[in-house]
Amino acid sequence: MGSEQKKSAYAQAGVNIDVKMDAVGSIKQMVASTRTQGVIGGIGSFGGLHRVPTGRDMILVASSDGVGTKLKVAAMMNKHDTVGQDIVNHCVNDILVQGAKPLFFMDYVGAAKVDPVQFRAVVTGLCKACRENKMALLGGETAEMPGLYPAGEYDLVGTIVGCVQKSKLVTGKSIRAGDVIIGLPSGGLQTNGFSLARHVIFDLCQCSWKDKLPGTNQTFGDALLAVHRSFLRPVSALMRSVKISGMAHITGGGFPDNIPRVLPKCVNAEIDRASWEVPTIFKFIQNQGKVDIEEMYRVFNMGIGYVIIVPKKELTKATNILKAQHQHYSVIGVIRKGRGIVTYKN
Repeated sequence: MGSEQKKSAYAQAGVNIDVKMDAVGSIKQMVASTRTQGVIGGIGSFGGLHRVPTGRDMILVASSDGVGTKLKVAAMMNKHDTVGQDIVNHCVNDILVQGAKPLFFMDYVGAAKVDPVQFRAVVTGLCKACRENKMALLGGETAEMPGLYPAGEYDLVGTIVGCVQKSKLVTGKSIRAGDVIIGLPSGGLQTNGFSLARHVIFDLCQCSWKDKLPGTNQTFGDALLAVHRSFLRPVSALMRSVKISGMAHITGGGFPDNIPRVLPKCVNAEIDRASWEVPTIFKFIQNQGKVDIEEMYRVFNMGIGYVIIVPKKELTKATNILKAQHQHYSVIGVIRKGRGIVTYKN
């Protein structure tokens, strides 16, 4: 009786252990579908087990990130099966810029109260992306914290661990003037700039997520929740045959904050803003929000989700591989002598 009273008191305070454990138990089969050869044991222990990568001079690469206020749109639409893909793919791209392939992923889901249906939808997305990126969902944390999170909403954070052979590590140190910049298109906003996007669309313009984005057949909701793409497959194909000087994932900070992370201080990245068509969602935010063009390129990816820098002599081979991978691309700029910054041609 004493034990039951304690459980009841905790539930009355806002945390129901049984509901949470049932929710976690219900996704075990789904998580098991992401198992890879490196996984040891099953889920449910205090720590996930994974074999150490074999090979000469292997380096582990790790990164963590969150979905941010894109989750507010997911809550608004009551659609939760894509944000798990967002965080997995985001983290895959973050370690990919150094040439690393993913090994396993771990998630954190925090909510005022665990909603089993909502939770299962989130994990469905996590597992889908883990399978597509050929890595294991090794474990995570599901936390109920009433009073910290708004009712009906949650936070989603992920950590990835991957590996790369030291000799194949991509650092950007070999970038030289004359190199060419290739851009791979994003699926939308990816996971960045949502506070500004939501402010313009829902506050200033008083639009609903159900309204059509002018000039398209998409609703604002669908445009905003477009899945953050993984670039693992096409970039892996490139890395097998092409000398890559450097890469950048265009996330928070846009072009001017992300590309310089891999640039030597003796060169600039000159981006030709006329070399690709900026998607409608960005034009709407810029025009309706009266946002300065330079700020747009710092907050948003503007339609380019990933940047690859190759020597000019490698460009034809690189673009042929991308075509064979059915990967759209644009040649968006060149490397010039400079001081480690991004400049614009148009």
